[in-house]
Amino acid sequence: MDTTESKGKRFSQLVAEAAGCTRCPAMCGRTAVLSTLNGSPGARVLFIGEAPGRKGADRTHVPFSGDQSGKNFDRFIASIGIAREDIFITSAALCNPRTDSGANRKPTKLEVANCSQFLHRVIETVDPRVVVTLGSVALDALKNIKSHELTLRESCGRIHNWDGRLLVPIYHPSPQVLASHRREAAQLQDYKVVTQAIQRAGLSIAA
Repeated sequence: MDTTESKGKRFSQLVAEAAGCTRCPAMCGRTAVLSTLNGSPGARVLFIGEAPGRKGADRTHVPFSGDQSGKNFDRFIASIGIAREDIFITSAALCNPRTDSGANRKPTKLEVANCSQFLHRVIETVDPRVVVTLGSVALDALKNIKSHELTLRESCGRIHNWDGRLLVPIYHPSPQVLASHRREAAQLQDYKVVTQAIQRAGLSIAA
């Protein structure tokens, strides 16, 4: 049986390995956003984003903080009574991917694949009962760990079984998504489904 101490040691080792990773040449100068600032390794709910934002987590080292996506995320989790200390947040790619001009870009499939061992080990170490993916990149990243046929468009806001856990795919809280793909009212409804998954898992951290 995993103890808090052994889990903490495994997490510390994982953080150190991520910090020293050089698999993606375009991101070798960036800092992997993985530490105790991501949340408690003992959290039972895990959120997975796309990648750290240039003005957000790449700067603050705290997932979904320092930019508008972070503000939106905080508002959405607050709407269902969840605090950051209740959850763990990671991403499909742990470092910030940028274009040559310095703008944010989506991580490539190779970059996500390169980071998949870290995502796999985060999931194994935290051992959440509920996994929430934020956007299609995060949902697709799970395929590198345990195959699934889910798509964001068809599976959003519904509870699925994945690798012995409850999985809720929802949209990314970025301003661009809110403006063009999934309006705030719909996203708030999606977070209510997260509450349902938490309750179905027998957890009681959500209001």
